[in-house]
Amino acid sequence: MRRSRSQETSVNLEDWSPSSFLGSSQRPPPDQLFLIFRINRSSPALSSLISKKQQEGVGSTTTKSLRALAVLGAGVSGLLSFATISYCDEAEHGLDVPNYPWPHEGILSSYDHASIRRGHQVYQQVCASCHSMSLISYRDLVGVAYTEEETKAMAAEIEVVDGPNDEGEMFTRPGKLSDRFPQPYANEQAARFANGGAYPPDLSLITKARHNGQNYVFALLTGYRDPPAGVSIREGLHYNPYFPGGAIAMPKMLNDGAVEYEDGTPATEAQMGKDVVSFLSWAAEPEMEERKLMGFKWIFVLSLALLQAGYYRRLRWSVLKSRKLVLDVVN
Repeated sequence: MRRSRSQETSVNLEDWSPSSFLGSSQRPPPDQLFLIFRINRSSPALSSLISKKQQEGVGSTTTKSLRALAVLGAGVSGLLSFATISYCDEAEHGLDVPNYPWPHEGILSSYDHASIRRGHQVYQQVCASCHSMSLISYRDLVGVAYTEEETKAMAAEIEVVDGPNDEGEMFTRPGKLSDRFPQPYANEQAARFANGGAYPPDLSLITKARHNGQNYVFALLTGYRDPPAGVSIREGLHYNPYFPGGAIAMPKMLNDGAVEYEDGTPATEAQMGKDVVSFLSWAAEPEMEERKLMGFKWIFVLSLALLQAGYYRRLRWSVLKSRKLVLDVVN
């Protein structure tokens, strides 16, 4: 028999409060359960429980929002710090130089000897007035950029202090093949005095002494430009973004037509930079061609030895691998 709504409302709800049936095994009838919870929402215990859950939900939502904002702030701070570090690193170490396709960088590639000769001419007419090459002798140029007669004539143009003679005195003589390139200054103090306190480095190993040496030297020689807005360069210095700090004491030395090549090659700024870098690369590593050739020879010989070893292995082991063993179980 179905109950009426008036009978449902006459149920004693105090006996079925949440505190009474949660701690016991008795449960109210299904048709009274919804009515109990709907009515008991007005009770203090259940109201406090509901308000506590709502506060916890609001609190968890706020916590999640704060966490999301913290993660976002950390990401933005990381990006800004990375940009600041990159900018400071660029200002301290100079702008990253591009990579240029040098013709002698291949595994079996050799130097462009015509470029080495032109680079030596650029060094003599442009660089030698300030920079030394104390590790290079005139005889090193024989067979690389000049003939022996040309090199002897070139060395004879300089005067070398030699001695002592039989009387114990120093004397001067014409240069010879065994002499090294002349020094532009007598000592470091004289070099710094003539260049406003800056010391021009020796160029014998410059492409090995600098990171990414060939590309760095070329970018430095051809990278002079006007300072950007907001950058001030003190008097006596010049702006070059590839130099650490951006301010360099050496002025722009390579200008179109600064030298006149013997072979008629147009002496543009880029051409002179490429030639002098080729010459400096050879000066820092004159044995590169011989080393590559020797390495190719060794690889070829070792390849033949490997083939011979493989053939010998198959020859010796073929008898053992192809034999058959017969087991006589009777005898």
